[in-house]
Amino acid sequence: MTPAGALLAAEIRRNGPVPFRRFMEVALYHPEYGYYRRVQDPFGKHGDFFTAEQIQPVFGVLMAARIRQLYREMGEPREFTVVELGAGRREMAAAFAEWNYVPVDIDSGAMPEHVAGVVFSNEFFDALPVVAAVYRNGAFHEQRVALVGGAFRWHSGEVVGANAERYLRRYYLPPEEGRWYEVNLEALAWLQRMAAALTKGYVLSVDYGFTRAESVRFPAGTLMGYRRHTAREDVLADAGLRDITAHVNFTALQDGGAACGLATVRFETLAETLLSAGEPDQFAAALGTGGAAEELRRRMQLKTLLFGMGETFRVLLQKKTEGEMVQRSGGKSPEQ
Repeated sequence: MTPAGALLAAEIRRNGPVPFRRFMEVALYHPEYGYYRRVQDPFGKHGDFFTAEQIQPVFGVLMAARIRQLYREMGEPREFTVVELGAGRREMAAAFAEWNYVPVDIDSGAMPEHVAGVVFSNEFFDALPVVAAVYRNGAFHEQRVALVGGAFRWHSGEVVGANAERYLRRYYLPPEEGRWYEVNLEALAWLQRMAAALTKGYVLSVDYGFTRAESVRFPAGTLMGYRRHTAREDVLADAGLRDITAHVNFTALQDGGAACGLATVRFETLAETLLSAGEPDQFAAALGTGGAAEELRRRMQLKTLLFGMGETFRVLLQKKTEGEMVQRSGGKSPEQ
Protein backbone atom coordinates (compact mmCIF):
# COMPACT_ATOMS: atom_id res chain seq x y z
CA MET A 1 0.00 0.00 0.00
CA THR A 2 1.20 3.50 -0.79
CA PRO A 3 2.13 5.93 2.03
CA ALA A 4 -0.96 8.04 1.35
CA GLY A 5 -3.04 4.86 1.25
CA ALA A 6 -1.64 3.77 4.60
CA LEU A 7 -2.72 7.06 6.17
CA LEU A 8 -6.21 6.69 4.75
CA ALA A 9 -6.44 3.03 5.82
CA ALA A 10 -5.54 3.97 9.38
CA GLU A 11 -8.20 6.68 9.39
CA ILE A 12 -10.81 4.24 8.08
CA ARG A 13 -9.90 1.69 10.78
CA ARG A 14 -10.38 4.37 13.42
CA ASN A 15 -13.51 6.08 12.13
CA GLY A 16 -15.12 3.89 9.49
CA PRO A 17 -15.53 4.65 5.77
CA VAL A 18 -14.36 8.14 4.85
CA PRO A 19 -16.10 10.55 2.45
CA PHE A 20 -14.61 10.41 -1.03
CA ARG A 21 -13.85 14.10 -0.70
CA ARG A 22 -11.49 13.23 2.19
CA PHE A 23 -9.92 10.40 0.18
CA MET A 24 -9.25 12.76 -2.73
CA GLU A 25 -7.90 15.46 -0.45
CA VAL A 26 -5.29 13.14 1.10
CA ALA A 27 -4.43 11.37 -2.18
CA LEU A 28 -3.74 14.66 -3.97
CA TYR A 29 -2.74 17.20 -1.36
CA HIS A 30 -1.21 15.53 1.67
CA PRO A 31 1.88 17.70 2.35
CA GLU A 32 4.29 14.76 2.10
CA TYR A 33 2.54 11.92 0.26
CA GLY A 34 -0.06 13.67 -1.91
CA TYR A 35 0.17 13.32 -5.68
CA TYR A 36 0.83 17.03 -6.21
CA ARG A 37 3.29 17.21 -3.33
CA ARG A 38 5.61 14.36 -4.28
CA VAL A 39 9.19 15.09 -5.36
CA GLN A 40 8.66 13.27 -8.68
CA ASP A 41 7.27 15.55 -11.39
CA PRO A 42 3.87 14.25 -12.61
CA PHE A 43 3.99 16.30 -15.80
CA GLY A 44 5.67 15.82 -19.15
CA LYS A 45 7.00 12.88 -21.14
CA HIS A 46 8.05 10.80 -18.13
CA GLY A 47 5.13 11.83 -15.95
CA ASP A 48 1.45 11.00 -16.09
CA PHE A 49 0.02 13.67 -18.37
CA PHE A 50 0.52 16.92 -20.22
CA THR A 51 -1.52 20.03 -19.52
CA ALA A 52 -2.01 22.97 -21.87
CA GLU A 53 0.70 24.78 -19.94
CA GLN A 54 3.15 22.07 -21.01
CA ILE A 55 2.63 23.20 -24.61
CA GLN A 56 4.95 26.11 -24.09
CA PRO A 57 5.74 28.78 -25.03
CA VAL A 58 2.76 29.00 -27.42
CA PHE A 59 0.09 28.57 -24.74
CA GLY A 60 1.66 31.24 -22.54
CA VAL A 61 2.09 33.70 -25.41
CA LEU A 62 -1.54 33.37 -26.51
CA MET A 63 -3.05 33.50 -23.02
CA ALA A 64 -0.96 36.59 -22.31
CA ALA A 65 -2.30 38.12 -25.53
CA ARG A 66 -5.87 37.42 -24.39
CA ILE A 67 -5.18 38.96 -21.00
CA ARG A 68 -3.56 41.94 -22.72
CA GLN A 69 -6.87 42.53 -24.51
CA LEU A 70 -8.62 42.61 -21.13
CA TYR A 71 -5.90 44.89 -19.74
CA ARG A 72 -6.60 47.39 -22.53
CA GLU A 73 -10.35 47.15 -22.01
CA MET A 74 -9.76 48.13 -18.40
CA GLY A 75 -7.81 51.22 -19.48
CA GLU A 76 -4.35 49.77 -18.72
CA PRO A 77 -4.40 50.45 -14.97
CA ARG A 78 -0.99 50.77 -13.30
CA GLU A 79 -1.93 48.33 -10.56
CA PHE A 80 -2.99 45.59 -13.01
CA THR A 81 -2.31 42.16 -11.48
CA VAL A 82 -2.56 38.60 -12.77
CA VAL A 83 -3.30 36.07 -10.03
CA GLU A 84 -2.77 32.46 -11.12
CA LEU A 85 -4.60 29.75 -9.19
CA GLY A 86 -2.99 26.32 -9.19
CA ALA A 87 0.26 27.89 -10.32
CA GLY A 88 2.28 24.74 -9.66
CA ARG A 89 5.74 25.11 -11.16
CA ARG A 90 5.08 28.75 -12.15
CA GLU A 91 5.32 27.96 -15.85
CA MET A 92 3.12 30.92 -16.74
CA ALA A 93 5.25 33.41 -14.80
CA ALA A 94 7.35 34.38 -17.82
CA ALA A 95 4.29 34.86 -20.03
CA PHE A 96 2.69 37.17 -17.45
CA ALA A 97 5.90 39.02 -16.54
CA GLU A 98 4.75 42.38 -17.93
CA TRP A 99 2.26 42.67 -15.07
CA ASN A 100 2.34 42.07 -11.36
CA TYR A 101 2.11 38.26 -11.09
CA VAL A 102 0.86 36.47 -7.97
CA PRO A 103 0.95 32.64 -7.92
CA VAL A 104 -1.50 30.88 -5.60
CA ASP A 105 -1.90 27.16 -4.88
CA ILE A 106 -4.51 25.38 -2.81
CA ASP A 107 -2.28 25.19 0.24
CA SER A 108 0.38 27.83 -0.49
CA GLY A 109 0.14 31.49 -1.22
CA ALA A 110 -2.83 33.59 -0.24
CA MET A 111 -5.38 35.25 -2.45
CA PRO A 112 -4.33 38.92 -2.39
CA GLU A 113 -6.76 41.63 -1.40
CA HIS A 114 -7.98 44.46 -3.64
CA VAL A 115 -6.99 42.99 -7.00
CA ALA A 116 -7.50 44.98 -10.19
CA GLY A 117 -6.79 42.62 -13.03
CA VAL A 118 -7.34 38.96 -13.88
CA VAL A 119 -7.61 35.80 -11.81
CA PHE A 120 -6.40 33.09 -14.19
CA SER A 121 -6.49 29.31 -13.82
CA ASN A 122 -5.79 26.32 -16.00
CA GLU A 123 -7.08 22.91 -14.84
CA PHE A 124 -7.59 24.18 -11.33
CA PHE A 125 -11.24 23.40 -10.67
CA ASP A 126 -11.10 19.81 -11.97
CA ALA A 127 -8.58 18.83 -9.28
CA LEU A 128 -10.53 20.15 -6.28
CA PRO A 129 -11.87 17.46 -3.89
CA VAL A 130 -15.49 16.58 -4.63
CA VAL A 131 -18.41 14.77 -3.01
CA ALA A 132 -19.37 11.62 -4.94
CA ALA A 133 -23.02 10.55 -4.94
CA VAL A 134 -25.29 7.89 -6.45
CA TYR A 135 -29.04 8.34 -6.94
CA ARG A 136 -30.92 5.34 -5.50
CA ASN A 137 -34.48 4.88 -4.28
CA GLY A 138 -35.39 8.52 -4.76
CA ALA A 139 -32.38 10.05 -2.97
CA PHE A 140 -28.75 11.00 -3.51
CA HIS A 141 -26.50 8.78 -1.38
CA GLU A 142 -22.98 9.91 -0.58
CA GLN A 143 -20.30 7.49 -1.71
CA ARG A 144 -17.64 6.79 0.87
CA VAL A 145 -14.44 4.77 0.78
CA ALA A 146 -14.12 1.63 2.90
CA LEU A 147 -11.26 -0.81 3.46
CA VAL A 148 -12.05 -4.40 2.42
CA GLY A 149 -9.36 -7.08 2.52
CA GLY A 150 -6.61 -4.47 2.48
CA ALA A 151 -8.00 -2.65 -0.57
CA PHE A 152 -10.15 0.46 -0.91
CA ARG A 153 -13.72 -0.11 -2.03
CA TRP A 154 -16.77 2.08 -2.56
CA HIS A 155 -19.30 2.16 0.28
CA SER A 156 -22.76 3.72 -0.09
CA GLY A 157 -23.51 5.98 2.84
CA GLU A 158 -26.36 8.18 4.05
CA VAL A 159 -28.10 10.76 1.91
CA VAL A 160 -25.99 13.80 1.05
CA GLY A 161 -26.17 17.00 3.05
CA ALA A 162 -28.45 19.92 2.25
CA ASN A 163 -25.83 21.95 0.34
CA ALA A 164 -24.89 19.00 -1.85
CA GLU A 165 -28.57 18.22 -2.45
CA ARG A 166 -29.22 21.77 -3.66
CA TYR A 167 -26.18 21.60 -5.94
CA LEU A 168 -27.29 18.32 -7.50
CA ARG A 169 -30.86 19.46 -8.07
CA ARG A 170 -29.82 22.79 -9.55
CA TYR A 171 -26.83 21.96 -11.73
CA TYR A 172 -27.79 18.56 -13.15
CA LEU A 173 -30.74 17.35 -15.17
CA PRO A 174 -33.45 15.52 -13.16
CA PRO A 175 -31.81 12.51 -11.48
CA GLU A 176 -32.03 8.97 -12.75
CA GLU A 177 -31.78 5.74 -10.77
CA GLY A 178 -28.24 4.43 -10.45
CA ARG A 179 -26.45 7.45 -11.90
CA TRP A 180 -23.25 8.79 -10.34
CA TYR A 181 -22.71 12.50 -9.69
CA GLU A 182 -20.04 14.81 -8.31
CA VAL A 183 -20.54 17.90 -6.18
CA ASN A 184 -17.80 20.53 -6.26
CA LEU A 185 -18.70 22.88 -3.41
CA GLU A 186 -15.02 23.81 -3.12
CA ALA A 187 -15.17 25.42 -6.57
CA LEU A 188 -18.01 27.68 -5.45
CA ALA A 189 -16.05 28.63 -2.33
CA TRP A 190 -13.06 29.59 -4.48
CA LEU A 191 -15.28 31.72 -6.71
CA GLN A 192 -16.44 33.60 -3.63
CA ARG A 193 -12.81 34.22 -2.67
CA MET A 194 -12.03 35.50 -6.16
CA ALA A 195 -15.03 37.82 -6.18
CA ALA A 196 -14.12 39.16 -2.76
CA ALA A 197 -10.52 39.83 -3.87
CA LEU A 198 -11.38 41.54 -7.18
CA THR A 199 -12.12 45.24 -6.99
CA LYS A 200 -12.40 45.27 -10.78
CA GLY A 201 -11.42 42.89 -13.50
CA TYR A 202 -11.99 39.35 -14.67
CA VAL A 203 -11.87 35.67 -13.79
CA LEU A 204 -10.46 33.62 -16.70
CA SER A 205 -10.83 29.86 -16.18
CA VAL A 206 -9.57 27.14 -18.55
CA ASP A 207 -10.75 23.59 -17.88
CA TYR A 208 -12.68 20.64 -19.26
CA GLY A 209 -16.22 19.83 -18.25
CA PHE A 210 -19.91 20.11 -19.09
CA THR A 211 -23.02 22.22 -18.67
CA ARG A 212 -26.26 21.17 -17.02
CA ALA A 213 -27.76 20.19 -20.37
CA GLU A 214 -24.69 18.10 -21.18
CA SER A 215 -24.66 16.24 -17.87
CA VAL A 216 -26.77 13.46 -19.43
CA ARG A 217 -23.58 12.26 -21.16
CA PHE A 218 -22.06 10.98 -17.90
CA PRO A 219 -24.24 8.26 -16.31
CA ALA A 220 -21.21 6.85 -14.47
CA GLY A 221 -19.99 10.26 -13.31
CA THR A 222 -16.74 11.84 -14.43
CA LEU A 223 -14.17 10.71 -11.87
CA MET A 224 -10.94 9.62 -13.54
CA GLY A 225 -7.41 8.73 -12.50
CA TYR A 226 -4.36 9.42 -14.67
CA ARG A 227 -1.04 7.63 -14.69
CA ARG A 228 1.56 7.25 -17.43
CA HIS A 229 -0.61 9.25 -19.85
CA THR A 230 -3.45 6.75 -19.47
CA ALA A 231 -6.90 7.47 -18.08
CA ARG A 232 -8.00 4.92 -15.49
CA GLU A 233 -11.49 4.57 -14.06
CA ASP A 234 -10.37 3.02 -10.74
CA VAL A 235 -9.69 6.20 -8.79
CA LEU A 236 -9.25 4.35 -5.47
CA ALA A 237 -6.07 2.47 -6.48
CA ASP A 238 -2.53 3.73 -5.79
CA ALA A 239 -3.58 6.65 -3.60
CA GLY A 240 -1.00 9.41 -3.93
CA LEU A 241 0.58 7.94 -7.07
CA ARG A 242 -2.03 8.99 -9.63
CA ASP A 243 -3.99 12.09 -10.40
CA ILE A 244 -7.73 12.17 -9.66
CA THR A 245 -10.02 14.57 -11.49
CA ALA A 246 -13.71 15.36 -11.89
CA HIS A 247 -15.09 17.25 -14.88
CA VAL A 248 -16.06 20.83 -14.14
CA ASN A 249 -19.74 21.74 -14.01
CA PHE A 250 -19.66 25.05 -15.88
CA THR A 251 -23.32 25.79 -15.14
CA ALA A 252 -22.40 25.78 -11.46
CA LEU A 253 -19.44 28.10 -12.09
CA GLN A 254 -21.57 30.56 -14.04
CA ASP A 255 -24.49 30.51 -11.65
CA GLY A 256 -22.30 30.50 -8.56
CA GLY A 257 -20.22 33.32 -9.99
CA ALA A 258 -23.30 35.43 -10.74
CA ALA A 259 -24.42 35.01 -7.13
CA CYS A 260 -21.23 36.66 -5.87
CA GLY A 261 -20.84 39.38 -8.50
CA LEU A 262 -19.08 37.60 -11.35
CA ALA A 263 -21.11 38.01 -14.53
CA THR A 264 -20.41 35.69 -17.47
CA VAL A 265 -18.91 37.55 -20.42
CA ARG A 266 -17.97 34.60 -22.63
CA PHE A 267 -18.14 30.82 -22.47
CA GLU A 268 -16.40 29.14 -25.39
CA THR A 269 -13.91 26.50 -26.44
CA LEU A 270 -10.21 26.99 -25.81
CA ALA A 271 -9.71 27.03 -29.58
CA GLU A 272 -12.04 30.03 -29.91
CA THR A 273 -10.14 31.89 -27.20
CA LEU A 274 -6.74 31.14 -28.75
CA LEU A 275 -7.93 32.16 -32.22
CA SER A 276 -9.22 35.44 -30.82
CA ALA A 277 -5.88 36.04 -29.13
CA GLY A 278 -3.68 35.09 -32.10
CA GLU A 279 -5.52 36.45 -35.10
CA PRO A 280 -4.63 40.17 -34.64
CA ASP A 281 -0.96 39.46 -35.48
CA GLN A 282 -1.63 36.24 -37.46
CA PHE A 283 0.04 34.27 -34.63
CA ALA A 284 3.39 35.96 -35.27
CA ALA A 285 4.21 36.36 -31.57
CA ALA A 286 3.24 32.77 -30.83
CA LEU A 287 5.37 31.36 -33.65
CA GLY A 288 8.38 33.49 -32.69
CA THR A 289 11.55 34.35 -34.58
CA GLY A 290 13.84 31.55 -33.43
CA GLY A 291 14.58 29.99 -36.80
CA ALA A 292 12.98 27.26 -38.88
CA ALA A 293 13.33 24.47 -36.31
CA GLU A 294 11.83 26.55 -33.51
CA GLU A 295 9.00 27.76 -35.73
CA LEU A 296 8.16 24.18 -36.68
CA ARG A 297 8.11 23.16 -33.02
CA ARG A 298 5.79 26.03 -32.18
CA ARG A 299 3.52 25.27 -35.13
CA MET A 300 3.11 21.74 -33.78
CA GLN A 301 2.27 23.16 -30.35
CA LEU A 302 -0.30 25.49 -31.91
CA LYS A 303 -1.85 22.61 -33.85
CA THR A 304 -2.16 20.55 -30.67
CA LEU A 305 -3.75 23.46 -28.82
CA LEU A 306 -6.24 24.36 -31.55
CA PHE A 307 -7.29 20.94 -32.79
CA GLY A 308 -6.63 18.70 -29.76
CA MET A 309 -7.01 20.47 -26.45
CA GLY A 310 -8.76 23.37 -28.14
CA GLU A 311 -11.98 21.47 -28.75
CA THR A 312 -11.95 19.55 -25.44
CA PHE A 313 -11.20 22.41 -23.07
CA ARG A 314 -13.57 25.29 -22.35
CA VAL A 315 -12.84 28.86 -21.32
CA LEU A 316 -15.11 30.79 -18.99
CA LEU A 317 -14.60 34.55 -18.76
CA GLN A 318 -16.41 36.32 -15.91
CA LYS A 319 -16.32 40.00 -15.00
CA LYS A 320 -16.57 41.54 -11.56
CA THR A 321 -19.67 43.71 -11.50
CA GLU A 322 -20.45 46.72 -9.35
CA GLY A 323 -23.79 47.43 -7.73
CA GLU A 324 -26.65 45.80 -9.60
CA MET A 325 -25.92 42.57 -11.43
CA VAL A 326 -25.51 43.10 -15.17
CA GLN A 327 -27.16 40.79 -17.67
CA ARG A 328 -24.97 38.18 -19.36
CA SER A 329 -23.65 39.17 -22.77
CA GLY A 330 -21.84 37.20 -25.44
CA GLY A 331 -20.81 33.57 -25.38
CA LYS A 332 -23.24 30.82 -24.51
CA SER A 333 -25.74 30.56 -21.71
CA PRO A 334 -25.15 28.12 -18.82
CA GLU A 335 -28.06 25.99 -20.02
CA GLN A 336 -26.37 25.20 -23.33
